Order: sequence, then C-alpha cells, then structure tokens
Amino acid sequence: MFHQDTIVALATPSGSGAIAIIRLSGKDAIAIADSCFQSVKNNKLLKDQATHTIHLGHIVEDKRVYDEVLVSVFKNPNSYTGEDVVEVSCHGSAYIQQEIIQLFLRKGCRMANAGEFTLRAFLNGKLDLSQAEAVADLIASDNEASHQIAMQQMRGGFSSEIAKLREELLNFASLIELELDFAEEDVEFADRTQFKSLVDRIVFVLKRLIDSFAVGNVIKNGIPVAIVGEPNVGKSTLLNALLNEERAIVSDIAGTTRDTIEDELSIGGIGFRFIDTAGIRETEDVVESIGIKKTFEKIEQSQVTIYLFDSTKGITDLKSIQIELEKIKNKYPQKPLLIIANKIDLLDDSQLATLQQQIEDVQLLSAKTGFGVEQLTDSLLNLINTGALRNNETIVTNTRHYDALLKAFEEVQKVKYGLDSGLSGDLLAIDIRQTLYHFGEITGEITNDDLLGNIFANFCIGK
Repeated sequence: MFHQDTIVALATPSGSGAIAIIRLSGKDAIAIADSCFQSVKNNKLLKDQATHTIHLGHIVEDKRVYDEVLVSVFKNPNSYTGEDVVEVSCHGSAYIQQEIIQLFLRKGCRMANAGEFTLRAFLNGKLDLSQAEAVADLIASDNEASHQIAMQQMRGGFSSEIAKLREELLNFASLIELELDFAEEDVEFADRTQFKSLVDRIVFVLKRLIDSFAVGNVIKNGIPVAIVGEPNVGKSTLLNALLNEERAIVSDIAGTTRDTIEDELSIGGIGFRFIDTAGIRETEDVVESIGIKKTFEKIEQSQVTIYLFDSTKGITDLKSIQIELEKIKNKYPQKPLLIIANKIDLLDDSQLATLQQQIEDVQLLSAKTGFGVEQLTDSLLNLINTGALRNNETIVTNTRHYDALLKAFEEVQKVKYGLDSGLSGDLLAIDIRQTLYHFGEITGEITNDDLLGNIFANFCIGK
C-alpha cells in the first residue's frame, strides 16, 4: 500500500482567497520544488537549506513567472508525514493554484488521494491510527467540546491509555504462552493473582470508555432538539430567540410552519441542533398534515423534546395540554422532555403561580421578550453529562473505536471467567489473543488495506 512517489495537493480550501497552500510530500518533494523555485536572493537551492525554514522567491517555468511565493521546507523525518515535505504559500487565485499544481504534476508529482498525507504519517510512525482519525475530527470540529476532545485524542490521550493496557496484557500473554511450552512440567510463570487484578482493571477502564461514547457521540454530532406544540404557541419565535436572528417565519396565523426548520447553536461549548416543527393539531389541510407527520418523525429522531404551550391556554384549557403531554410521555418514555409555558408576559403573578402548581416541572418563558431563554439553555446543558469533559477524561467519539472496545470487553470478560473457573492456559491464551487483537485494531498495530482505505477516504484531499 505504501508508495515511494511524491504527492501534491491543495492544503487550503478551494476557491479564491488571500493565500493558498500547496503541499508536496515524498522523496523527490524538495528536488521537484527546487526545479520550479527561484529565490529572491543568492539563487539558493532548497535542498541546501535547513529543515523548518521559509524562503521567499518565485515559481517559474522557463521564463514564465507563475507567482511570488513563500516556500516552507520540512526535511525527513521531522515533518508531518515523516517524509520530505514542501509547502508553497501562493496568492489565493484559483487560476494560480491550479497552474502551480499542474506544473508540479508535469515535474513528476501525482495528485494525492484523500487523507494520503495523514496516511503516510501513520505508516511512517508519526501518528497511531486513533490519532490519525482525530485529525479528521479536529478539522470537522465546530464547537468547543468537539475541538477539545479531538485535540486530546490527537495528542494520544485515548491511544496511550489503550496502548498501556495492551502492553501489560501482552506481557502476561507471553508468560501464559511460555507456560504452554512447559506443559509437562506443570509450572506457572504468570502470577494468577496479579493477572486477575490486571483483568479487573481492564474491565473497569473498558466499561468507562464504552460508557463515555454516549456523551462523546452527541458532542461530536450535535444534540438534536425538537420544539413541539400546538400551532401558534410561539415555537418559531422561540427558535428565533435561541438563535438571536429571524430564522423562522413568525405570524399570528395558525399553521404558518408547515415543514421543519433546523439550525444549530453552540451552548456552553456543546452543539445543539434545534428543529422547529409544524404545530400538532387536527387538520384537513393536506400540506399541513404532512408537516405534522414530519413533526412526530423529528421527535423520534431527536434526543431531547421541548414541549411549548401557550400559558394563557394553560389557565383556560389545562386539560388538553395535560393530554398532549401524556401522549408524548407515553410514546417516548425514555426521551428527556422539557415543558415550557410561553407568553407569560400576558399573565399576572397569581396566574403564573397557579400554572406552576398545576403543571409539574414547568418552566416559564416569554420568547417575545427573551425572559426564560437563558434558564432553558441551562436546562439543556444539564441534560448532558459533561463531567468527564470538564475533568479532561478520555471520551470516545469514534464509532469504530466503540465497536472495537465492545468486542475487547466481551473477550476480556471471557478471560475473567476463565481465570475464576481455573481454565487451562491454552484456553486462556485464545481469549487473551482476541482481546489483544481488538486493542490493536484501535491503535493500528493490526490493520488491513480495506480498513485504512475506509478511514482515510473520509479525509479531505490535502490532509
């Protein structure tokens, strides 16, 4: 799978901008750049320059000058990929970018595949596989929490924890395997008491990592929140208040929102995706009926539901609101539900007190004035267990890692059962090997071309 050729790609987003960076990596990267680079002073060659230096000059071909550029030189093994790397910072014209890339292709480069720079970093031992995957997560991070997790994983927080457990288990596995060579002598090289202690510790750590995925997954992908309720209770006004912009159409006419409207907001570093749904009511309007059907689909897909009702109706028609709440609670018993009374600016203090007595856990809100919006965002944050994030603990966000951890947990439970049951060393060794295999899948000690192809295909070309 590993190629010795030199690759090139645009490392910044395509399109026009102030500057663009074109990246080369491979054994001929510096030589190819030298053949096109003309320094401003002293006609210096890039191959003679120290690593991690930047040089001003022009990209030229024969007598044609393409652009004035800055060229950064990174010599192996002290580069991102572990190979010779050159980065050309040129002006951000899309035309200039393509002309320079085409020039490098004519000089002997080939276009990089998706994620190939990071793939080479992994193959050259600059990153392990989980760190390489964290690079993609870092690029995709769009809030403080997902950025924090990606940075921790890219620095090796997750992989170092797994690697340490794997190394300790591997040491015991070696002793168990050694016992098999001396089966006739009936000796034990692996202290079973210490081994049981290690297995218990592995079980504890794996369970913690597996449990962290519930938080990590929502942090990485955002938390969908459905705003539901009858027509004209202020769902669109609430969405606009949360986003602090006129995102949804607001009207006194019931049934204005006939389809779902979605937008994202970062609250306390966590990404929330708010979904303004069509009002729930009996209707003969075909289009509105489709919107109401979509509302229930969005409740199904969401992780949190906000039920919004008109507080003035809460005073005059409390029973219908309680019926709607029971329907949602019965249909989605495990889904967190926030009950919000809107338009409280239309009620007096005694009416508000009555409302709070009659509906348990109701929160008061005026989407029109903004009162109660901050309390609502606090309530949303409280639904997410961010304790591990605040304590800088390892949080699993990658589905592939989660799957491998589940399989490793299953196998180490077998090892634990075998130790408690006094199984022979040869049977223990089988389950230990399988546990080690799944650990190796996470960090990349065990890989195959299909796995690497699937992982790095999701990267952008220049990374």
